[in-house]
Amino acid sequence: MTLGMLRIQDEGDKHFVTVSCYERKPYFNKSEHCELFEDALERMRERYQFEIFAYVIMPEHVHLLVSEPKVGLLSDAMKAIKLSVTQRSMWTRFWMPRYYDFNVYSGPKYKEKVKYIHRNPVTRGLVYEPEEWKWSSYRHYLTGEIGRVEIASEWARR
Repeated sequence: MTLGMLRIQDEGDKHFVTVSCYERKPYFNKSEHCELFEDALERMRERYQFEIFAYVIMPEHVHLLVSEPKVGLLSDAMKAIKLSVTQRSMWTRFWMPRYYDFNVYSGPKYKEKVKYIHRNPVTRGLVYEPEEWKWSSYRHYLTGEIGRVEIASEWARR
């Protein structure tokens, strides 16, 4: 474990995760990098057997709301996602070395984080409405649209 960072895992909690690009560079301004991330996220979701409740890819960072993996630790899954994107992109340093992880214990906090994730492009002035942002799980919540990443939601249970 990295010194100074406390990660509470293997408790069955949901996790709000933020991962930033190296030096906060806007690597996700390119659609192909967003597609690489979505592909890596979905492949690692299957490999590590975790659920994705919400996500957004911003120009220089990503937010996720996920369950703990059934295989390995969340830190293992995050490392694998980051490694997959780095290896398939043209950048040798795509990511900052660490990621931010916040345990989500309650229903109200879960709703707060889903709303925060989906409204992030609006808050940043990138779009006027969350459904205008292509790189997010919002349209799935709105319409049930199936995308590159499987989202654990009421739509998925139907």
